[in-house]
Amino acid sequence: MEFTHFNDFGRAKMVSVEDKENTKRLAVARGNIKVSRDIIEKITNKSMKKGDVLSVAQIAGIMGAKKTSDIIPMCHNIFLTGADLQFIVDEKNSLIIAESTVKTTGKTGVEMEALTAVSIALLTIYDMCKAVDKGMILSEIKLIHKSGGKSGEYNLV
Repeated sequence: MEFTHFNDFGRAKMVSVEDKENTKRLAVARGNIKVSRDIIEKITNKSMKKGDVLSVAQIAGIMGAKKTSDIIPMCHNIFLTGADLQFIVDEKNSLIIAESTVKTTGKTGVEMEALTAVSIALLTIYDMCKAVDKGMILSEIKLIHKSGGKSGEYNLV
């Protein structure tokens, strides 16, 4: 297997995408955070002292998608044509599930942007709720779908 992110001197480089075709690209990522029942109650009742946790996490996740190339060294700066997050509050299992969908038309995919959006949204939930319980656990952050580009479609089975 050839490593594409290294130059002739074995040092990191950003891969050139100049010869790739512009295509519509989409990526969906998902992750969750295990929280206490108290946090679930405060989030669903919008009674967390720091404000509406999921609204803030929504904005933070979108901002994270937009800034991915600033925090992941070899990511290309991508013009996003869309970014959205959805949250599912699973009261039974004390989980908050975040799912991001990111789109572009361009020469490289948006998988990292979708994964970053979910990660930042979950970290924001942690930050806003840590005064209530520091034992929250972020997990299962993964790419669940991508389409577009030379490699085609991917779906997590």
